[in-house]
Amino acid sequence: MNNKIIVGSEEWCSLPELGIKAIKARVDSGATTSSIHAINISTFKRNGSTWVSYEVHPIQGSRKVTLHCESKLIDRRVIKSSNGETERRYVIRERMQLGDQSWDVDLTLTNRANMGFRMLLGREAMGQKILVDPSVNYNFGDFTEDEVNFLYGNKKVPSSGLKIGLLASNPNLYSNRRIMEAGQQRGHEMFFYNIQQCYMKLDASEPEVHYRGGQILNDLDAVIPRIRPSMTFYGCALTRHFESLGVMALNNSAAITQSRDKLFSLQLLQKNNLDIPTSGFANSPADTTDLIDMVGGAPLIVKLLEGTQGKGVVLAETRKAAESVINAFKSLKANLLVQEFIKEAQGKDLRCFVIDGKIVASIERTAAPGEFRANIHQGGTASIVQITPEEKKLAIRAAKTMGLQVAGVDIIRSSKGPLLLEINSSPGLEGIEAATGIDVAAAMIDSIEKKLGWKRASSVDTSF
Repeated sequence: MNNKIIVGSEEWCSLPELGIKAIKARVDSGATTSSIHAINISTFKRNGSTWVSYEVHPIQGSRKVTLHCESKLIDRRVIKSSNGETERRYVIRERMQLGDQSWDVDLTLTNRANMGFRMLLGREAMGQKILVDPSVNYNFGDFTEDEVNFLYGNKKVPSSGLKIGLLASNPNLYSNRRIMEAGQQRGHEMFFYNIQQCYMKLDASEPEVHYRGGQILNDLDAVIPRIRPSMTFYGCALTRHFESLGVMALNNSAAITQSRDKLFSLQLLQKNNLDIPTSGFANSPADTTDLIDMVGGAPLIVKLLEGTQGKGVVLAETRKAAESVINAFKSLKANLLVQEFIKEAQGKDLRCFVIDGKIVASIERTAAPGEFRANIHQGGTASIVQITPEEKKLAIRAAKTMGLQVAGVDIIRSSKGPLLLEINSSPGLEGIEAATGIDVAAAMIDSIEKKLGWKRASSVDTSF
C-alpha cells in the first residue's frame, strides 16, 4: 500500500520516447485496456519485426500539434467499447511517466477525437502501482494552455501558404473545424466565412465579394463550399461569383446545384447507366396507386426532395400507409420521390468518400435498432468496410457524373448488386474519420494544393 501512488480521475502524463511531453489522460479503473488517440495508422517491417506508424495529436480539441510516431507492434486485440461496439486495434508498449514514476504500459491505438481525453489509462496499465482517488484531479500538477504550447515549442509555417476560405454556417461543427485545422497545419491561411454574411458586387469591370464590415474577399486562392440545404440557392450563387473572380472552388457551383436536386441527380445517374433503386416521381394525387406499383408496391421509401441527413425519409410498410404518406406530402405541395425498399440491405449502407476520382475512405453505416435509416445523424453507427471493385467503380463514376471533386457517395447492397442511393456534395467528416482513422480533411486540402500547383517548402516543420 505504501509503495502505491495515488492519482486522480484525470492526470497529465507523458510518453517521452514518443516525444509526447504532456497528454491529459482519463484514469478509469472500470476499463481493462488503455488507449491513445492515433490516426493515419499503418504497419511496416523493420529488422524482421512488424512496426506501426501513426500520428498523435496530444492536445484535446486541436490538431495544431502533430507527432509522427513509430512503435513496435506487440499485439492486435478486439476491444469492446462502452456502447457495445467492437473494434480490432493495434497494441503497442511504451514507457509512460506519471509524476516522478515511470513504467511500461500497453496502449491500443484508436481515434479518440470525439472522446473527452486523448488518452485512457485502464486497469492493466495501473498494475500494482496506482490507487485511484476519484474525488480529485491532477495530483501531479495541472498545465495551462500556454504551458502546454511552450512544452511543444513554436510551429514553423511557410510564408507562401495559400489563402483558403471555408464557406459555411457554423464554425463549431466537427467537419468545419477539421478542415480549418488541416489547412492551418499545412501553413495555409484559413478563413471561416458565414455564407449569410457574404454579399456580392456584380460589375463588368470590378466584380467583388464582400464580407460583413466591407471586407473584400477577392484575393482568396480557393474556397471550400459547405452549404447547408436551406442555403443552397444563395450558397451556390456566392460560389459561382467566386469562380467568376478566378477563385478555385473545391466543388463548383454547377456540381453542387445538380447534386442537391435529388430528382435531377437520379436522372443524371440513370442517363449514364449507373444503377439506382427503382424510383418514381409524380405531382398529382390521382397517380398514387400507379406510382406505388411502379416501384414494386409496399414496403417502399418516400423521400422529400429537399431532405438531408435522413430527414424527410419515411418507410411505408403497407400500401395503405404509402398512400397516406404520399397524399399527405402532396397536400403540402412538397416535391417527393418514392423508391423501392431494399429489404436485404438490413438497415445498412455504404458511405464512400471520393476526392479527385479516388476513394480515400469507406465505411458501412448500420441503422439504430428499430430504425431503417443508416445515417449517423439518425443514430446510426459506422464501421470500417472493405468495398468490392464493383462498388468502388460505381462510387467513382457517380462522383464524376455529378462533376464533384469531393463527394460522399451512398451505396446500398441489394440482390441485384450495388445501387446508388445519393451523392452528397458536403459530406460530413466526423463519422468516417472516427471509424477509419483516416485524415480526410487533409486529403481535401491536398486536392486544393494539387489543383493550384502549390508545393510545401521542404524546410517546413509541420510538427512541434
